[in-house]
Amino acid sequence: MDERVIGRSGQRASVVGLGTWQLGADWGEVDDKEALAVLETAAESGVTFFDTADVYGDGRSEQTIAAFLRGRPDLDVLVATKMGRRVDQIPENYVLDNFRAWNDRSRRNLGVDRLDLVQLHCPPTPVYSCDEVYDALDTLVAEERVAAYGVSVETSAEALTAIARPGVASVQIILNPFRMKPLYEVLPAAREAGVGIIARVPLASGLLSGKYTKDTVFAADDHRTYNRHGEAFDQGETFSGVDYATGVEAAAEFAALAPEGYTPAQLALRWIIDRPGVTTVIPGARNPDQARANAAAARLPELSGETVAAIRELYDRRIKDQVETRW
Repeated sequence: MDERVIGRSGQRASVVGLGTWQLGADWGEVDDKEALAVLETAAESGVTFFDTADVYGDGRSEQTIAAFLRGRPDLDVLVATKMGRRVDQIPENYVLDNFRAWNDRSRRNLGVDRLDLVQLHCPPTPVYSCDEVYDALDTLVAEERVAAYGVSVETSAEALTAIARPGVASVQIILNPFRMKPLYEVLPAAREAGVGIIARVPLASGLLSGKYTKDTVFAADDHRTYNRHGEAFDQGETFSGVDYATGVEAAAEFAALAPEGYTPAQLALRWIIDRPGVTTVIPGARNPDQARANAAAARLPELSGETVAAIRELYDRRIKDQVETRW
C-alpha cells in the first residue's frame, strides 16, 4: 500500500490506516480474539498506521494493539494515540504534569519507551491557543517520551489554530463525503505548513456504508444510540453530526454513485484518499472482512471528475446546511 509522510514529523503512514475506537468500547462488544484478528488482517493488507486513544475502553484498545505487536515483531507499524479525555474537560487540566502522567500510562499500555505520535484528544477550544500547552508538548519530545505530537479537533477553526503552531506534526479531523468543510481552508493550510492530515470518521459512523435504514437499531452501548444528539460528547462524532433520518436517505443516494467494483464504503474512502493534503484515512473495522475491504480502497482507481461532482452535488443539496455552521 502507498504511504505518505505525516507532515513535519517525517514519519510515514499507509494511505488507509486503522482506527481502533471500536476495539475498546462505544460500538458494542468486540471480543479480544476478534480484535486481534482485525489488527492482523489490517496489517496483512498493508496497513502501517494504527490510531488509538487512552480513553478507548479505558486503555483496552492500546493494550490490544500492544499484545498484537508483541507477537509480530516483523511489522513496522506506526501507532498514534491520544490523550486528555479521561479528565474533566477544562483548560486547566492541560498542563505538563498531567501530560507526563497520561504519557506514562499510554507508554505502559503500549509497552514502549517512546510513543510514535501523541495527539491532544479534542480538548476544550481555548487549549489550542495556549502557549503553555505547546511548550509542554515540546517538553515531552525533548524528554524523548514522544517522537512527535499533533491534535485531534472538532472544528475547522480549531484545526487552523493548531496548524499555525510550528511543532504540530498532524491534525486529525472529521472528513468524509458528508463533512466537506475542511476542504475549503484546512487542507490547503496544512499543505502549506507541512502538517499531516489524518481523516477520521470517514464513513460517518457507518452511514456511508449504505447498510443502514431508518429502522436499524443499534445496541444500547453503541454511541450511535446514546450520543445521537450529543448527549455524551460532541454530536459531530456520531454520524458526522448529520440527522439520522436525513443521513440514511442521503446515504442511499450516495451508494447509487458507486462505480462498478466499488462498495459504497470504498467509494467514501477513495474520495478521501484522493483529496489533496490528506495523509491517511482511518476507518474502523469490527471484523476482518471489513478491515480487508477498507484496505482494498487504496488499490482502486482514482475517482472520475463526474463521480466527484455528483458527490459534491449530493452534499450541497442534502448535508451542507446541517453541518457547516457547527463544525
